[in-house]
Amino acid sequence: MRDQPTIDQTLRDEAEVLTRNIGEVLAETIGSLDDRTSLPPGADTALKSLEESLPETGNGLEPTLERLLELNRQAGANTGGPRCFHFVIGGSTPAALAADLLATACETLTYTWVTSPIGVTMELRALAWLRELFGLPADWSGAMVTGGTMANFVGLAAGRQWWGEQHGFDVSEDGLAGKPRMPVLTSGFVHAATRKCLALQGIGRGNLQTFTADATGRIDLDGFEQGLRQLDGAPALVVVNAGEVNAGAFDPVEEMISIARQHKVWVHVDGAFGLFARVSPRTEHLVRGVEYADSVAVDGHKWLNVPYDSGYAFVRDHGLMARAFRYTADYLPPEDDPRPTLGAIAPESSRRGRSFAVWATLAAYGREGQRRLVEHCLDNARHLADRVTAAEDLELLAEVGLNIVPFRFNPGGLSDEQLDDLNHRLGEAVLADGRFLVGTSKLGPRTIFRPAFSNWRTTTGHVDEFVTVIRELGAAVHAGGGSSAG
Repeated sequence: MRDQPTIDQTLRDEAEVLTRNIGEVLAETIGSLDDRTSLPPGADTALKSLEESLPETGNGLEPTLERLLELNRQAGANTGGPRCFHFVIGGSTPAALAADLLATACETLTYTWVTSPIGVTMELRALAWLRELFGLPADWSGAMVTGGTMANFVGLAAGRQWWGEQHGFDVSEDGLAGKPRMPVLTSGFVHAATRKCLALQGIGRGNLQTFTADATGRIDLDGFEQGLRQLDGAPALVVVNAGEVNAGAFDPVEEMISIARQHKVWVHVDGAFGLFARVSPRTEHLVRGVEYADSVAVDGHKWLNVPYDSGYAFVRDHGLMARAFRYTADYLPPEDDPRPTLGAIAPESSRRGRSFAVWATLAAYGREGQRRLVEHCLDNARHLADRVTAAEDLELLAEVGLNIVPFRFNPGGLSDEQLDDLNHRLGEAVLADGRFLVGTSKLGPRTIFRPAFSNWRTTTGHVDEFVTVIRELGAAVHAGGGSSAG
Protein backbone atom coordinates (compact mmCIF):
# COMPACT_ATOMS: atom_id res chain seq x y z
CA MET A 1 0.00 0.00 0.00
CA ARG A 2 1.47 3.31 -1.04
CA ASP A 3 1.99 5.95 1.60
CA GLN A 4 -0.52 8.75 1.56
CA PRO A 5 1.06 12.02 0.36
CA THR A 6 1.57 14.69 2.97
CA ILE A 7 -1.04 17.45 3.13
CA ASP A 8 1.39 20.05 1.81
CA GLN A 9 2.15 17.90 -1.25
CA THR A 10 -1.55 17.28 -1.87
CA LEU A 11 -2.30 20.98 -1.75
CA ARG A 12 0.71 21.94 -3.86
CA ASP A 13 -0.51 19.54 -6.54
CA GLU A 14 -3.96 21.13 -6.36
CA ALA A 15 -2.40 24.60 -6.60
CA GLU A 16 -0.76 23.55 -9.88
CA VAL A 17 -4.14 22.38 -11.17
CA LEU A 18 -5.65 25.71 -10.13
CA THR A 19 -3.05 27.75 -12.00
CA ARG A 20 -3.73 25.72 -15.16
CA ASN A 21 -7.51 26.08 -14.95
CA ILE A 22 -8.19 29.43 -13.33
CA GLY A 23 -7.98 31.40 -16.57
CA GLU A 24 -10.69 29.32 -18.20
CA VAL A 25 -12.92 29.55 -15.12
CA LEU A 26 -12.56 33.33 -14.90
CA ALA A 27 -13.13 33.76 -18.63
CA GLU A 28 -16.40 31.86 -18.41
CA THR A 29 -17.57 33.71 -15.29
CA ILE A 30 -16.65 37.22 -16.39
CA GLY A 31 -17.66 36.61 -19.99
CA SER A 32 -21.18 35.57 -18.99
CA LEU A 33 -21.98 38.66 -16.89
CA ASP A 34 -23.73 40.55 -19.69
CA ASP A 35 -26.01 37.67 -20.66
CA ARG A 36 -26.60 35.61 -17.52
CA THR A 37 -30.06 35.95 -15.97
CA SER A 38 -30.25 38.29 -12.99
CA LEU A 39 -31.99 35.90 -10.59
CA PRO A 40 -32.25 32.29 -11.78
CA PRO A 41 -35.69 30.74 -11.28
CA GLY A 42 -35.67 27.59 -9.19
CA ALA A 43 -32.75 28.63 -6.99
CA ASP A 44 -34.32 27.08 -3.89
CA THR A 45 -34.55 23.70 -5.56
CA ALA A 46 -30.94 23.80 -6.75
CA LEU A 47 -29.67 24.78 -3.31
CA LYS A 48 -31.29 21.80 -1.61
CA SER A 49 -28.29 19.77 -2.74
CA LEU A 50 -26.21 21.67 -0.16
CA GLU A 51 -28.12 20.00 2.66
CA GLU A 52 -25.56 17.27 3.24
CA SER A 53 -23.21 16.10 5.97
CA LEU A 54 -19.58 17.17 6.17
CA PRO A 55 -17.59 14.95 3.76
CA GLU A 56 -15.03 12.69 5.42
CA THR A 57 -12.30 12.83 2.77
CA GLY A 58 -13.53 15.50 0.34
CA ASN A 59 -13.82 15.49 -3.44
CA GLY A 60 -10.73 17.46 -4.41
CA LEU A 61 -10.38 20.79 -6.18
CA GLU A 62 -11.65 20.12 -9.70
CA PRO A 63 -15.01 18.46 -8.95
CA THR A 64 -15.62 20.90 -6.10
CA LEU A 65 -14.96 23.91 -8.31
CA GLU A 66 -17.11 22.47 -11.10
CA ARG A 67 -19.95 21.95 -8.64
CA LEU A 68 -19.58 25.47 -7.30
CA LEU A 69 -19.74 26.94 -10.79
CA GLU A 70 -22.84 24.92 -11.61
CA LEU A 71 -24.55 25.96 -8.37
CA ASN A 72 -23.76 29.57 -9.17
CA ARG A 73 -25.33 29.18 -12.62
CA GLN A 74 -28.45 27.73 -11.01
CA ALA A 75 -28.74 29.93 -7.92
CA GLY A 76 -26.33 32.86 -8.12
CA ALA A 77 -27.80 36.36 -8.46
CA ASN A 78 -26.00 38.20 -11.24
CA THR A 79 -25.45 41.35 -9.19
CA GLY A 80 -22.45 42.35 -11.30
CA GLY A 81 -24.47 42.20 -14.52
CA PRO A 82 -26.17 45.04 -16.40
CA ARG A 83 -29.74 44.16 -15.33
CA CYS A 84 -29.27 44.46 -11.58
CA PHE A 85 -30.99 47.63 -10.36
CA HIS A 86 -31.71 46.47 -6.78
CA PHE A 87 -30.45 48.34 -3.70
CA VAL A 88 -27.50 50.41 -5.03
CA ILE A 89 -25.14 47.76 -6.39
CA GLY A 90 -22.25 48.64 -8.65
CA GLY A 91 -20.30 46.45 -11.01
CA SER A 92 -16.53 46.06 -11.14
CA THR A 93 -14.27 47.78 -13.62
CA PRO A 94 -11.77 45.44 -15.30
CA ALA A 95 -8.86 47.08 -13.46
CA ALA A 96 -10.60 46.81 -10.09
CA LEU A 97 -11.56 43.18 -10.62
CA ALA A 98 -8.05 42.17 -11.72
CA ALA A 99 -6.48 43.96 -8.76
CA ASP A 100 -8.92 42.42 -6.30
CA LEU A 101 -8.12 38.95 -7.60
CA LEU A 102 -4.43 39.73 -7.17
CA ALA A 103 -5.00 40.95 -3.60
CA THR A 104 -6.68 37.64 -2.79
CA ALA A 105 -3.99 35.58 -4.50
CA CYS A 106 -1.32 37.47 -2.56
CA GLU A 107 -3.30 37.01 0.68
CA THR A 108 -2.80 40.69 1.40
CA LEU A 109 -3.27 41.59 5.08
CA THR A 110 -3.43 45.32 5.79
CA TYR A 111 -3.56 45.38 9.60
CA THR A 112 -0.16 47.04 9.88
CA TRP A 113 2.78 48.03 7.69
CA VAL A 114 4.88 44.94 8.37
CA THR A 115 2.11 42.54 7.25
CA SER A 116 1.90 44.26 3.86
CA PRO A 117 3.98 47.36 3.14
CA ILE A 118 2.37 47.67 -0.29
CA GLY A 119 -1.18 47.08 1.00
CA VAL A 120 -0.95 49.66 3.78
CA THR A 121 0.88 52.26 1.68
CA MET A 122 -1.50 51.72 -1.23
CA GLU A 123 -4.50 52.16 1.08
CA LEU A 124 -3.18 55.50 2.29
CA ARG A 125 -2.51 56.63 -1.29
CA ALA A 126 -5.93 55.44 -2.52
CA LEU A 127 -7.63 57.27 0.36
CA ALA A 128 -5.71 60.42 -0.59
CA TRP A 129 -6.90 60.04 -4.19
CA LEU A 130 -10.48 59.58 -2.97
CA ARG A 131 -10.22 62.78 -0.92
CA GLU A 132 -9.13 64.55 -4.10
CA LEU A 133 -11.97 62.97 -6.08
CA PHE A 134 -14.60 64.03 -3.54
CA GLY A 135 -13.09 67.42 -2.73
CA LEU A 136 -12.42 66.60 0.93
CA PRO A 137 -9.59 68.28 2.88
CA ALA A 138 -6.20 66.69 2.30
CA ASP A 139 -5.37 66.58 6.01
CA TRP A 140 -8.35 64.39 6.96
CA SER A 141 -7.64 60.87 8.13
CA GLY A 142 -9.37 57.82 6.72
CA ALA A 143 -9.77 54.06 6.72
CA MET A 144 -11.09 51.39 4.39
CA VAL A 145 -13.85 49.21 5.83
CA THR A 146 -16.42 46.69 4.60
CA GLY A 147 -19.01 49.17 3.34
CA GLY A 148 -21.33 52.04 4.17
CA THR A 149 -22.52 50.66 7.49
CA MET A 150 -19.02 50.35 8.91
CA ALA A 151 -17.94 53.64 7.34
CA ASN A 152 -20.82 55.27 9.19
CA PHE A 153 -19.77 53.32 12.29
CA VAL A 154 -16.30 54.87 12.12
CA GLY A 155 -17.58 58.41 11.64
CA LEU A 156 -20.15 58.08 14.42
CA ALA A 157 -17.59 56.44 16.73
CA ALA A 158 -15.29 59.41 16.23
CA GLY A 159 -18.25 61.67 16.95
CA ARG A 160 -19.10 59.69 20.07
CA GLN A 161 -15.49 60.00 21.25
CA TRP A 162 -15.62 63.76 20.62
CA TRP A 163 -18.93 64.03 22.49
CA GLY A 164 -17.51 62.29 25.55
CA GLU A 165 -14.45 64.52 25.57
CA GLN A 166 -16.71 67.57 25.45
CA HIS A 167 -18.22 66.22 28.67
CA GLY A 168 -14.78 65.57 30.14
CA PHE A 169 -14.50 61.79 29.88
CA ASP A 170 -13.17 59.12 27.50
CA VAL A 171 -16.05 57.07 26.08
CA SER A 172 -13.73 54.34 24.82
CA GLU A 173 -12.37 53.84 28.36
CA ASP A 174 -15.33 54.67 30.61
CA GLY A 175 -18.34 53.67 28.48
CA LEU A 176 -21.71 55.42 28.54
CA ALA A 177 -23.25 53.99 31.72
CA GLY A 178 -24.44 56.78 33.99
CA LYS A 179 -23.54 59.45 31.45
CA PRO A 180 -25.87 62.06 29.93
CA ARG A 181 -28.05 61.15 26.97
CA MET A 182 -26.26 61.66 23.65
CA PRO A 183 -28.56 63.58 21.28
CA VAL A 184 -28.39 62.73 17.56
CA LEU A 185 -30.33 64.99 15.16
CA THR A 186 -31.15 64.21 11.54
CA SER A 187 -33.88 64.17 8.89
CA GLY A 188 -36.35 61.49 7.89
CA PHE A 189 -33.92 60.46 5.15
CA VAL A 190 -31.76 58.69 7.73
CA HIS A 191 -30.66 55.23 6.61
CA ALA A 192 -31.20 52.06 8.62
CA ALA A 193 -27.40 51.70 8.79
CA THR A 194 -27.19 54.79 10.98
CA ARG A 195 -29.77 53.36 13.35
CA LYS A 196 -27.82 50.10 13.51
CA CYS A 197 -24.59 51.97 14.29
CA LEU A 198 -26.25 53.95 17.09
CA ALA A 199 -27.52 50.69 18.57
CA LEU A 200 -24.14 48.97 18.35
CA GLN A 201 -22.33 51.91 19.96
CA GLY A 202 -24.65 52.06 22.94
CA ILE A 203 -26.10 55.41 21.91
CA GLY A 204 -29.42 53.79 21.12
CA ARG A 205 -31.84 54.06 18.25
CA GLY A 206 -34.23 55.86 20.59
CA ASN A 207 -31.87 58.81 20.96
CA LEU A 208 -32.22 59.66 17.27
CA GLN A 209 -34.35 62.76 16.71
CA THR A 210 -35.74 63.13 13.18
CA PHE A 211 -37.13 66.42 11.90
CA THR A 212 -39.40 65.87 8.92
CA ALA A 213 -41.47 68.23 6.80
CA ASP A 214 -43.50 65.59 4.93
CA ALA A 215 -44.15 61.87 4.58
CA THR A 216 -41.10 61.34 2.36
CA GLY A 217 -38.74 62.35 5.17
CA ARG A 218 -37.63 65.72 3.81
CA ILE A 219 -36.08 67.75 6.59
CA ASP A 220 -37.95 70.41 8.55
CA LEU A 221 -35.14 72.96 8.78
CA ASP A 222 -37.00 75.20 11.23
CA GLY A 223 -37.64 72.25 13.52
CA PHE A 224 -34.03 71.11 13.14
CA GLU A 225 -32.74 74.54 14.08
CA GLN A 226 -35.10 74.72 17.03
CA GLY A 227 -33.91 71.29 18.19
CA LEU A 228 -30.32 72.52 18.14
CA ARG A 229 -31.22 75.65 20.11
CA GLN A 230 -32.96 73.52 22.74
CA LEU A 231 -29.64 71.80 23.43
CA ASP A 232 -28.66 75.05 25.14
CA GLY A 233 -24.99 74.63 24.29
CA ALA A 234 -24.74 70.91 25.12
CA PRO A 235 -22.77 68.81 22.63
CA ALA A 236 -24.61 66.61 20.13
CA LEU A 237 -24.21 64.70 16.87
CA VAL A 238 -25.84 65.71 13.58
CA VAL A 239 -26.26 63.27 10.69
CA VAL A 240 -26.65 64.76 7.22
CA ASN A 241 -27.98 62.33 4.60
CA ALA A 242 -26.43 62.80 1.17
CA GLY A 243 -28.71 60.59 -0.87
CA GLU A 244 -31.66 58.60 0.48
CA VAL A 245 -32.43 55.20 -0.95
CA ASN A 246 -36.05 55.50 -2.13
CA ALA A 247 -35.88 58.44 -4.52
CA GLY A 248 -32.25 59.56 -4.32
CA ALA A 249 -33.20 62.81 -2.56
CA PHE A 250 -30.67 64.76 -0.50
CA ASP A 251 -30.72 66.70 2.71
CA PRO A 252 -29.66 70.30 2.01
CA VAL A 253 -26.05 69.53 2.88
CA GLU A 254 -24.56 73.01 2.83
CA GLU A 255 -27.48 74.59 4.70
CA MET A 256 -27.66 71.91 7.39
CA ILE A 257 -23.93 72.11 8.07
CA SER A 258 -24.08 75.91 8.17
CA ILE A 259 -26.88 75.78 10.75
CA ALA A 260 -25.11 73.08 12.76
CA ARG A 261 -21.90 75.07 12.91
CA GLN A 262 -23.65 77.66 15.07
CA HIS A 263 -23.87 75.03 17.82
CA LYS A 264 -21.55 72.58 19.58
CA VAL A 265 -22.07 69.56 17.34
CA TRP A 266 -20.21 66.87 15.45
CA VAL A 267 -21.45 66.75 11.85
CA HIS A 268 -21.38 63.38 10.12
CA VAL A 269 -22.39 62.96 6.46
CA ASP A 270 -23.75 59.64 5.23
CA GLY A 271 -22.78 59.77 1.56
CA ALA A 272 -22.83 56.04 0.85
CA PHE A 273 -23.68 56.58 -2.81
CA GLY A 274 -24.67 60.24 -2.88
CA LEU A 275 -21.15 61.53 -2.33
CA PHE A 276 -20.42 60.48 -5.91
CA ALA A 277 -22.57 63.42 -6.99
CA ARG A 278 -19.44 65.42 -6.22
CA VAL A 279 -17.69 63.82 -9.21
CA SER A 280 -19.88 65.39 -11.92
CA PRO A 281 -20.47 69.11 -12.53
CA ARG A 282 -24.07 68.15 -13.29
CA THR A 283 -24.72 67.03 -9.70
CA GLU A 284 -21.95 68.58 -7.59
CA HIS A 285 -24.38 71.09 -6.09
CA LEU A 286 -26.16 68.29 -4.24
CA VAL A 287 -23.22 67.81 -1.87
CA ARG A 288 -21.70 71.26 -1.90
CA GLY A 289 -20.27 72.09 1.51
CA VAL A 290 -19.55 68.49 2.54
CA GLU A 291 -15.95 69.48 3.19
CA TYR A 292 -17.13 71.43 6.25
CA ALA A 293 -18.38 68.27 7.98
CA ASP A 294 -16.39 66.40 10.64
CA SER A 295 -16.73 62.92 9.14
CA VAL A 296 -18.01 61.40 5.91
CA ALA A 297 -18.95 57.83 4.93
CA VAL A 298 -19.01 56.47 1.38
CA ASP A 299 -19.25 53.09 -0.37
CA GLY A 300 -16.89 51.97 -3.11
CA HIS A 301 -18.78 48.87 -4.17
CA LYS A 302 -21.62 51.14 -5.19
CA TRP A 303 -20.45 53.80 -7.62
CA LEU A 304 -16.68 53.43 -7.68
CA ASN A 305 -17.36 50.04 -9.27
CA VAL A 306 -14.92 48.01 -7.22
CA PRO A 307 -15.76 44.51 -5.92
CA TYR A 308 -17.51 43.87 -2.64
CA ASP A 309 -16.72 44.68 0.05
CA SER A 310 -15.31 48.19 0.03
CA GLY A 311 -16.24 51.29 2.02
CA TYR A 312 -14.37 54.39 3.21
CA ALA A 313 -14.58 56.54 6.31
CA PHE A 314 -13.04 60.01 6.36
CA VAL A 315 -12.57 61.88 9.66
CA ARG A 316 -11.27 65.37 10.28
CA ASP A 317 -9.42 64.47 13.50
CA HIS A 318 -7.08 61.46 13.33
CA GLY A 319 -6.62 61.50 17.09
CA LEU A 320 -10.29 60.77 17.68
CA MET A 321 -10.09 57.69 15.46
CA ALA A 322 -6.98 56.51 17.30
CA ARG A 323 -8.59 56.97 20.71
CA ALA A 324 -11.91 55.43 19.68
CA PHE A 325 -10.31 52.30 18.17
CA ARG A 326 -7.24 51.98 20.41
CA TYR A 327 -5.86 48.46 20.11
CA THR A 328 -2.68 47.45 21.90
CA ALA A 329 -0.92 44.29 23.06
CA ASP A 330 2.68 43.25 23.68
CA TYR A 331 2.94 41.44 20.35
CA LEU A 332 1.44 44.32 18.33
CA PRO A 333 3.21 47.43 17.02
CA PRO A 334 3.45 50.18 19.68
CA GLU A 335 1.11 53.15 19.46
CA ASP A 336 4.04 55.47 18.68
CA ASP A 337 5.37 53.29 15.84
CA PRO A 338 6.19 55.65 12.95
CA ARG A 339 4.90 53.07 10.48
CA PRO A 340 1.09 53.03 10.18
CA THR A 341 -1.15 50.44 11.83
CA LEU A 342 -4.49 50.87 10.10
CA GLY A 343 -6.16 48.25 12.27
CA ALA A 344 -5.72 50.59 15.24
CA ILE A 345 -7.83 53.40 13.77
CA ALA A 346 -10.76 51.32 12.49
CA PRO A 347 -13.02 48.50 13.76
CA GLU A 348 -11.34 45.55 12.06
CA SER A 349 -7.94 44.07 12.76
CA SER A 350 -8.24 41.37 10.10
CA ARG A 351 -8.26 43.55 6.99
CA ARG A 352 -8.01 42.33 3.41
CA GLY A 353 -6.32 44.28 0.62
CA ARG A 354 -9.27 46.42 -0.47
CA SER A 355 -6.83 49.12 -1.52
CA PHE A 356 -5.61 47.11 -4.53
CA ALA A 357 -8.92 47.49 -6.37
CA VAL A 358 -9.43 51.12 -5.36
CA TRP A 359 -5.94 52.18 -6.35
CA ALA A 360 -6.08 50.20 -9.61
CA THR A 361 -9.38 51.61 -10.87
CA LEU A 362 -8.32 55.18 -10.08
CA ALA A 363 -4.88 54.62 -11.60
CA ALA A 364 -6.35 53.02 -14.73
CA TYR A 365 -9.18 55.45 -15.44
CA GLY A 366 -8.44 58.57 -13.41
CA ARG A 367 -10.78 61.36 -12.41
CA GLU A 368 -12.14 61.63 -15.94
CA GLY A 369 -12.99 57.94 -16.12
CA GLN A 370 -14.86 58.08 -12.83
CA ARG A 371 -16.77 61.17 -13.98
CA ARG A 372 -17.72 59.43 -17.21
CA LEU A 373 -18.87 56.35 -15.29
CA VAL A 374 -21.06 58.43 -12.97
CA GLU A 375 -22.53 60.45 -15.82
CA HIS A 376 -23.19 57.25 -17.80
CA CYS A 377 -25.37 56.11 -14.89
CA LEU A 378 -27.02 59.53 -14.63
CA ASP A 379 -27.89 59.27 -18.32
CA ASN A 380 -29.41 55.81 -17.80
CA ALA A 381 -31.55 57.14 -14.96
CA ARG A 382 -32.69 60.09 -17.06
CA HIS A 383 -33.50 57.75 -19.95
CA LEU A 384 -35.67 55.58 -17.72
CA ALA A 385 -37.45 58.64 -16.32
CA ASP A 386 -38.24 59.76 -19.88
CA ARG A 387 -39.50 56.31 -20.80
CA VAL A 388 -41.69 56.16 -17.68
CA THR A 389 -43.12 59.59 -18.38
CA ALA A 390 -43.95 58.61 -21.96
CA ALA A 391 -45.68 55.35 -21.00
CA GLU A 392 -49.41 55.53 -20.32
CA ASP A 393 -49.29 52.75 -17.73
CA LEU A 394 -46.22 53.95 -15.78
CA GLU A 395 -46.10 56.87 -13.35
CA LEU A 396 -43.03 58.79 -12.18
CA LEU A 397 -43.49 59.65 -8.50
CA ALA A 398 -40.62 62.09 -7.91
CA GLU A 399 -38.13 64.12 -9.85
CA VAL A 400 -34.92 62.25 -10.65
CA GLY A 401 -32.02 64.13 -9.13
CA LEU A 402 -29.34 61.46 -9.26
CA ASN A 403 -29.39 57.76 -10.16
CA ILE A 404 -32.64 56.41 -8.62
CA VAL A 405 -35.94 56.50 -10.53
CA PRO A 406 -39.03 56.14 -8.27
CA PHE A 407 -42.07 55.01 -10.26
CA ARG A 408 -45.02 52.65 -10.19
CA PHE A 409 -47.08 50.64 -12.62
CA ASN A 410 -50.42 52.42 -12.98
CA PRO A 411 -52.88 51.07 -15.56
CA GLY A 412 -55.52 53.58 -14.47
CA GLY A 413 -58.81 53.27 -12.65
CA LEU A 414 -57.32 52.12 -9.31
CA SER A 415 -57.05 53.83 -5.94
CA ASP A 416 -53.66 54.47 -4.35
CA GLU A 417 -54.24 51.56 -2.00
CA GLN A 418 -55.05 49.24 -4.89
CA LEU A 419 -51.97 50.46 -6.74
CA ASP A 420 -49.86 49.75 -3.67
CA ASP A 421 -51.10 46.17 -3.65
CA LEU A 422 -50.69 45.80 -7.41
CA ASN A 423 -47.11 47.08 -7.37
CA HIS A 424 -46.22 44.90 -4.41
CA ARG A 425 -47.42 41.84 -6.31
CA LEU A 426 -45.69 43.04 -9.45
CA GLY A 427 -42.44 43.37 -7.49
CA GLU A 428 -42.71 39.72 -6.48
CA ALA A 429 -43.47 38.76 -10.09
CA VAL A 430 -40.39 40.62 -11.37
CA LEU A 431 -38.13 38.76 -8.94
CA ALA A 432 -39.75 35.43 -9.82
CA ASP A 433 -39.28 36.18 -13.53
CA GLY A 434 -35.57 36.74 -12.93
CA ARG A 435 -34.67 38.76 -16.00
CA PHE A 436 -34.12 41.86 -13.86
CA LEU A 437 -33.15 42.26 -10.24
CA VAL A 438 -35.02 45.26 -8.85
CA GLY A 439 -36.93 45.91 -5.65
CA THR A 440 -39.90 47.82 -4.34
CA SER A 441 -39.96 50.25 -1.44
CA LYS A 442 -42.08 53.08 -0.05
CA LEU A 443 -42.12 56.75 -0.96
CA GLY A 444 -44.21 58.14 1.84
CA PRO A 445 -47.16 55.72 2.01
CA ARG A 446 -46.91 54.66 -1.63
CA THR A 447 -45.37 51.42 -2.92
CA ILE A 448 -42.84 52.11 -5.66
CA PHE A 449 -40.13 50.58 -7.78
CA ARG A 450 -36.79 52.30 -7.19
CA PRO A 451 -34.25 51.06 -9.76
CA ALA A 452 -30.79 52.44 -9.06
CA PHE A 453 -28.16 52.80 -11.77
CA SER A 454 -24.56 52.39 -10.63
CA ASN A 455 -23.02 49.78 -12.96
CA TRP A 456 -20.91 50.67 -15.98
CA ARG A 457 -22.27 47.64 -17.86
CA THR A 458 -25.86 48.92 -18.02
CA THR A 459 -26.87 50.61 -21.29
CA THR A 460 -29.97 52.42 -22.50
CA GLY A 461 -30.81 49.20 -24.32
CA HIS A 462 -31.05 47.41 -20.98
CA VAL A 463 -33.21 50.25 -19.69
CA ASP A 464 -35.58 49.87 -22.64
CA GLU A 465 -35.71 46.11 -22.05
CA PHE A 466 -36.55 46.76 -18.39
CA VAL A 467 -39.47 49.00 -19.32
CA THR A 468 -40.81 46.31 -21.63
CA VAL A 469 -40.56 43.65 -18.90
CA ILE A 470 -42.25 45.83 -16.27
CA ARG A 471 -45.15 46.66 -18.58
CA GLU A 472 -45.50 43.06 -19.76
CA LEU A 473 -45.50 41.60 -16.24
CA GLY A 474 -47.58 44.47 -14.90
CA ALA A 475 -50.33 43.81 -17.41
CA ALA A 476 -50.28 40.10 -16.56
CA VAL A 477 -50.45 40.69 -12.80
CA HIS A 478 -53.22 43.26 -13.21
CA ALA A 479 -55.21 40.95 -15.46
CA GLY A 480 -54.78 38.18 -12.88
CA GLY A 481 -56.49 40.35 -10.27
CA GLY A 482 -56.48 39.27 -6.66
CA SER A 483 -56.12 42.75 -5.21
CA SER A 484 -56.84 42.78 -1.48
CA ALA A 485 -57.10 46.55 -1.20
CA GLY A 486 -59.74 48.98 -2.26
